[in-house]
Amino acid sequence: MSPHVDGRRPARRTAAAGVPLALIAALIAAGPAMGAPSGEAHVVRTATLADIPLGTFSNRLLPGTVADDRGVHLGGIGSDIYPAGGKGEFWTVTDRGPNGQIKVAGTKRRTFPVPGFDPAIVKIRVCGDKVKVLDAIPVTTSSGKPVTGLPDQQGRDEAPYDYNALTALSYNPNGLDTEGIVRASDGTFWLVDEYGPSLVHVSARGKVLTRYVPKGLNLTGTGYPVVEALPSVLLHRKINRGFEGLAQLPGGDLVLAVQSPLSLPDTSAGESSRTTRLLRFSPKKKTVTAEYAYRFDPVDVVDPSEDDTSELKISSVVAVGGDRLLVEERTDKAARLQLVRLDRSSNILGSPWDDDTTSPSLEQLDDPAASGVPVLAKNLVVDLGTVAGVPGKIEGVARVDHDTLVLINDNDFGMTDGTRAFDADGRLVDSGVETTVSYVRLPHRL
Repeated sequence: MSPHVDGRRPARRTAAAGVPLALIAALIAAGPAMGAPSGEAHVVRTATLADIPLGTFSNRLLPGTVADDRGVHLGGIGSDIYPAGGKGEFWTVTDRGPNGQIKVAGTKRRTFPVPGFDPAIVKIRVCGDKVKVLDAIPVTTSSGKPVTGLPDQQGRDEAPYDYNALTALSYNPNGLDTEGIVRASDGTFWLVDEYGPSLVHVSARGKVLTRYVPKGLNLTGTGYPVVEALPSVLLHRKINRGFEGLAQLPGGDLVLAVQSPLSLPDTSAGESSRTTRLLRFSPKKKTVTAEYAYRFDPVDVVDPSEDDTSELKISSVVAVGGDRLLVEERTDKAARLQLVRLDRSSNILGSPWDDDTTSPSLEQLDDPAASGVPVLAKNLVVDLGTVAGVPGKIEGVARVDHDTLVLINDNDFGMTDGTRAFDADGRLVDSGVETTVSYVRLPHRL
């Protein structure tokens, strides 16, 4: 399946500074790009995704799933990026689809303007200044039905509404808010999900093989196997801040990043905390084998324009050899990549910090290390907020070679929040933000 549609809307398309594939090696060998100071990270190439109507894309994968795309184009594939083997080729994954928030009677409602959209694994190729779709795989139940991106559980997840926030939609226990992606050596995929939060094993053609969720979640009614194999403390994940980053270590183990601090013991503690968690999962043993405390830098260090600690997130983790990881700390406007090593002595799995009755909780500690918590040590690799040409809301990072990274942003399908997201005819008023792939050369080897 190759859902290519090359129609563009020039009025909102900005020109990308593209560099042909053949010149990448020459640029790397020759030194910094023109205008970039020597010894600093810099963008050597950018490319953007062409406009593909979302209905066309979705219905080619699963006919009849989208009756009206409301003028939305394919986007959201920047939830993560993973090398696909070919030159300039990558696996990406969409999130749950177009969604926004509208305040009704003083309360924010979560909208799903294209509720039939099904999350998809999308294979892309960077060609000059364009990102082309090579293949797409819908994520489905065991019987091949769409999982959708709708929330799972009433009372735990946000209630879903139509595009104008006036018509309630049904929950769907199969629904996935997919984020991170890696491909295993056997051709299957591993994804992470924000709802459960979940680790999802998917076949090479997209069928969910197993969804691993926290103990005690009690998710029923799914069209695929669900196994409660993750620590129960994860039941305290903040809404829309479950797992977002996923990495595959050289030996095959997976590392899952909780996007934001847990709401433990309550929402207030999570909003003000700077401590989140990474988990190590063994696909062979089908269990979590380690857990680590990860400490964000202060929010105004990550993003000098921001003063709200709750805006801190981990959106990507990337294996770089051995037990080393790049961890992306970000807000929607800035991001920094930190290098950490998963030291055995830092394992807190099964400790009192996994017990939600422990007081104060890990999230409440002003200085976890001073309280005896083995927080992962980290070293700054690059502050992407200082690199010219890097777009906002970077959610996917991959390693191309020893000193080059590829980044992809989440453009939210061109969606914005509020009543002005759609016009009087119910058609999207596009934000103009494009899905962009950027190659960044680092001044030092990883």
